[in-house]
Amino acid sequence: MKRALLLLVPLLLMGDKPPAGELARIQSEPHPDKRAREALDHAEEALKEARKAYAKGDGAETAARLEELEQSVELADSSLKDTHKNPSRSPKHFKEAELRTRGLLRRLDGFRDEMSVADRAVVERAISAVQKIHDDLLDSIMGKRK
Repeated sequence: MKRALLLLVPLLLMGDKPPAGELARIQSEPHPDKRAREALDHAEEALKEARKAYAKGDGAETAARLEELEQSVELADSSLKDTHKNPSRSPKHFKEAELRTRGLLRRLDGFRDEMSVADRAVVERAISAVQKIHDDLLDSIMGKRK
């Protein structure tokens, strides 16, 4: 019984945090379209975890999760570029990513509004990174058809 408790305690302490190797697993996905979708899924999960960490008062964990969110969105962007598709001719995956990054931006704005003014710098950096990628996606979709 005691041994079973010792095995369960680390699992309970982890809660529902995504595993540390999740981003590495996503990077190993061979299909760029699927990799981008999974990276955006991971970004949304990282934002949920950042909110939970902030609610608990864990600033370091909040910053780590927001950094993970940035890396996930950057991975999604680079994965879409790896498809070598023209976004204005084949916009399906690019438009999905644009919509999802817009949603992330709205949720990040809401998160920033809930935070103390002193704590907002960490989320401002994430907003800036996601905003740049969102704008690039939108420009590529709306660009000239060649």
